[in-house]
Amino acid sequence: MIHPTALIDPAARLADDVEVGPFTVIGPDVEIGPGSHIGPHVVLKGPTVLGARTRIFQFASVGEDCQDKKYAGEPTRLVMGDDNVIREGATLHRGTAQDRGETTIGSRNLFMAYVHVGHDCVIGNDCILANQVTLAGHVHLGDSVILGGLSAIHQFCHFGDHAMAGGGSIITKDTPAYVMINGNPAQVHGLNLVGLKRRGFSKEAIRALGEAYKLVYRQGLTTEQALVEIRERFALPETEAFAASIEASTRGIIR
Repeated sequence: MIHPTALIDPAARLADDVEVGPFTVIGPDVEIGPGSHIGPHVVLKGPTVLGARTRIFQFASVGEDCQDKKYAGEPTRLVMGDDNVIREGATLHRGTAQDRGETTIGSRNLFMAYVHVGHDCVIGNDCILANQVTLAGHVHLGDSVILGGLSAIHQFCHFGDHAMAGGGSIITKDTPAYVMINGNPAQVHGLNLVGLKRRGFSKEAIRALGEAYKLVYRQGLTTEQALVEIRERFALPETEAFAASIEASTRGIIR
């Protein structure tokens, strides 16, 4: 299951059933969980932890030193959960000492070809990053986020749960949960209704989110006024998550 041309450092820790393709290089302080498949011509550098059933395709680089000029060789980490898929040519970097010291990725995410995940990013579960999506350093994605191909997110931006960006979007502000954005610069274009229906959100929740969205984007209220109105009118976890994602913004939300 390990090709004879693969170079694996003795200090790497691979589960017994991990498959490794030809000409792949795995350095020390790399840990790979059971059921994982590492394709040919992959480079893994540590400290990096990959969960169970990770699939990495050819020419990906995972756990490399970050591209921040302040990085001075500190032992920062990349930690990923289970069932992640990393497609051809993707690059996922470790953290920096100036921030969390760790790039953290949840489970069941799909990173399509040539995706870049910068240092200190935090990515939740069940996200899809289409071809050539680029995350600058310190970007946070919630759960079930979808980013269309060629989208780019500025450093320190946050993306709420179940939000979606259309292809080619340039994102320089925070994106609230459940909304859909598109453009350069990106603008909000309503709720991610198709995604919410596919994921089984109730009609009541979708209707309430629609009303909450209008309070923020259609009624001419200040953000503070809209948040007060949302919490007075609704008592659903979905509307609270929407409000909280706006309230937590430090860069300001996309308008």
